Amino acid sequence: MPNYHRYYLPNHLVFITLVTAERKPMLTERWTALKKAIQVAKIRLPFSISAMVVLPDHCHMILRLPESDPDFSLRVSQIKSSFSRLVCDAVYPSTSRIKRRERGVWQRRFWDHVIRDEEDLHRHLDYIHYNPVKHGYTKAPMAWLYSTFLKYVNQGLYPTTWGQAQAPQQMSGLQTGE
Repeated sequence: MPNYHRYYLPNHLVFITLVTAERKPMLTERWTALKKAIQVAKIRLPFSISAMVVLPDHCHMILRLPESDPDFSLRVSQIKSSFSRLVCDAVYPSTSRIKRRERGVWQRRFWDHVIRDEEDLHRHLDYIHYNPVKHGYTKAPMAWLYSTFLKYVNQGLYPTTWGQAQAPQQMSGLQTGE
């Protein structure tokens, strides 16, 4: 079994990717349950979400953790287990998942990346907000309902037309005011 090393740094931003088991498309149709699971996790273990996008079979988010507790794995576990309990009637786990006491909603692992600097943050924000276009769910980030893109537009950090015509490699990213 691989030996995963997670880096827990206080007061850092962490990019997280969660994927449903067998890529079952269920997250957007159960958006309210996911929001509720995040609220429950925030009550138990404080954190904030700087950016997020939810697609049918996966979601990306950037978490900001408190200075006193940098353990993002516990927060991810809380989100996943709360959501699983809320939608348990919608999933039928395999025999191996039942043996491991899993509900069969999420992949066992998750992807994390500690944000290193402003440039890294901007790259990940662009990635999050362009993701529905990349996967063909919409032609523009502005049209995707399950994203923090509009929040960033309202703050003047993205123009409303960002991500519509150009390829992701050619995008300038967030407006920095320079």
